[in-house]
Amino acid sequence: MAQGCAPWSQFWRRVVDHFSTFANGAPWFVGWGTLALINAALAQGKNRSGLLWFLLSVVFGPFATLLLVLLPKVRGKMF
Repeated sequence: MAQGCAPWSQFWRRVVDHFSTFANGAPWFVGWGTLALINAALAQGKNRSGLLWFLLSVVFGPFATLLLVLLPKVRGKMF
């Protein structure tokens, strides 16, 4: 039974090792951070909180982008 679990544990160990080193994981972090900045600017263009959407984008990434694109622009107050 332990032998059946060994390939999965080796797979996850490789995944963790891949993302734990800065050199291998750097492109992911740079792309994710750039997307978060773009989403913050897009949110401000729709009269939404840039900081809130930046933080949501750091956590949810492309899903936050999709939600932000689908949401309508917030109407400004008259007074």
